[in-house]
Amino acid sequence: MNYLQYYHIPYTGLKLGQHIFEYEIDKRFFDEFEYSIVKDGKLKLSVTLDKQETLMIANFDIKGFIHLDCDLCLSRFPAETAINERVIIKFSEHEDISEDTEEILILSKKDHELDISPLIYEYINLAAPFNSRCDDPGNKSTCDKEMIDKINSLSIHNKESEQKSIDPRWDVLNKIKK
Repeated sequence: MNYLQYYHIPYTGLKLGQHIFEYEIDKRFFDEFEYSIVKDGKLKLSVTLDKQETLMIANFDIKGFIHLDCDLCLSRFPAETAINERVIIKFSEHEDISEDTEEILILSKKDHELDISPLIYEYINLAAPFNSRCDDPGNKSTCDKEMIDKINSLSIHNKESEQKSIDPRWDVLNKIKK
């Protein structure tokens, strides 16, 4: 059985009104997606599905931790994340459905369940920061202290090497600036 089948919501038998679905997201979920930015995490998902006569509104509330690779020391660290998204689901009688947008999802009248796994995957990966670093580099237990020490010793911003490399002609310009 496909693990992502767990994230299908059968909506045909639901009464009108709000319905809440709870899910746990972990490494098994991310393993189903080959090129995922996020490879592991421990998240709780609550989907509130408001079924109306002509459409449905799904509100996603995702909270927990995702594991990212630090851009500085290359070690893995947990990053807290909280995501709130909404999608509107409309129904169409046409087989060729190409009017989907990022907030409106169009399903065929023949469909009987909603696959939310691609939406979850997209929301979590878009919430991952572009530059991933822990809050306090070098002082966390997850940091690779040896790597950070090596980076600091080779850094251009090291004060000792900065003072040696200043051209005396720039000192005059720095005095003007002050």
